[in-house]
Amino acid sequence: MAEERVVISPEFAQAMAAYNAEMNRRIYGATLRLSDADRKAERGLFWHSIHGTLSHILWADTLWLARLGTGEKPDLPIAQSDQMEGDFDTLWSRRQAFDGVIAQWAGGLAQADLEGELTWYSGAVDRELTRSRALCVMQIFNHQTHHRGQVHGALTALGEKTGDTDLPFVLEP
Repeated sequence: MAEERVVISPEFAQAMAAYNAEMNRRIYGATLRLSDADRKAERGLFWHSIHGTLSHILWADTLWLARLGTGEKPDLPIAQSDQMEGDFDTLWSRRQAFDGVIAQWAGGLAQADLEGELTWYSGAVDRELTRSRALCVMQIFNHQTHHRGQVHGALTALGEKTGDTDLPFVLEP
């Protein structure tokens, strides 16, 4: 693998944390209008249902921030991440609280926190990995956007609307 050279700034992480929180507010708002059965129905998503996918996103956010030194890793392995929280209202409460944790973490970042490497054991690939810290921070936000996009597609198919999802229209100057 070619050597990674990824450069981001604390401002990038702060902007993405703000985007993350707003998009979660919109996605969960649309999801709250569904019945519990609709939220938990198989939708062909990576994590099966809308509920399961949103649970997986929270699980992954918790895991990545723990790897970066904030909070504790989730108790469940990745294969059960869609079951991290079974009650949707509790999932939404936990999501809102953790969006605050992400914003506080991003707000406290210094450029030095984004430099160097991070080594961790990945249950997803069953081995130890080392990657640039900047790339790992980017992964947090890329992962959220990827899976939220799947949920957005499922919500759209069910007739729900979330408003614009593009960064320039979500983050006002």
